[in-house]
Amino acid sequence: MKHVAKKRFGQNFLTDQGVIDSLVDAISPKADDLMVEIGPGLGALTKPLLHKLDMLHVVEVDRDIIDWMQKEYAKKSITIHNSDALKFDFGSLGKNLRVVGNLPYNISTPILFHLLDNVRHITDMHFMLQKEVVERMVATPGDTDFGRISVMLQYRFHIEWLIDVPPESFDPAPKVQSAVVRLIPKDVSELHAKKLEKLSQVVQTAFSQRRKMLRSALSSRYGGSAPAEEVLSSAGIDPTLRGEALEISAFVAIARREIEIGS
Repeated sequence: MKHVAKKRFGQNFLTDQGVIDSLVDAISPKADDLMVEIGPGLGALTKPLLHKLDMLHVVEVDRDIIDWMQKEYAKKSITIHNSDALKFDFGSLGKNLRVVGNLPYNISTPILFHLLDNVRHITDMHFMLQKEVVERMVATPGDTDFGRISVMLQYRFHIEWLIDVPPESFDPAPKVQSAVVRLIPKDVSELHAKKLEKLSQVVQTAFSQRRKMLRSALSSRYGGSAPAEEVLSSAGIDPTLRGEALEISAFVAIARREIEIGS
């Protein structure tokens, strides 16, 4: 198929067969896996997956690509969902879902957070992402890349940076480096925040003004710096620290303390 990549959809099509093989090996698909691919594009990953799977779900927003897929693939082997991945209900596909894809770089972070909301249905995820995003995902406290995405994804997933992928592996070549990452949901026994939504709110507020001390950054949640200092101190957190210095367990402690005091 001759298809001109559409900038509005963030399309960069993977063409390097060596990278494709490495990605498929990392995914290690089994015939009866319940798997969904986000943004199948021109089939670089779709076709080798179909050689190993009984059936594959794909989520694609580009009608031109969908028209081509309907002619290219047998209906019994693929189910095409014409949808924006940010609006798609991944839970509707069932449990033990495996999610894969070369995510559009312009919306990759929102997609990751959308999938976080669907995590109870997911077994694992393998994605091609902008390398800068992967660096943020795996960053540790004290790193300049450590932020909201680091805390929220590391809280809920075991994350493994698999391989780096150069721009020339794509057509058109992006202006950034890429990387493949694996995310496996943590067992509920590893999760200690009482409410994920509460943790998310605390983390988002803490990093919205990341250069401020926590007592100032979180002051809007408690009605001022003095009450914020009290909440932080009672949670065992130094209120003069900045969010980028906190371990994930410290954010969990703040969120739990908020629930305890009814904040």
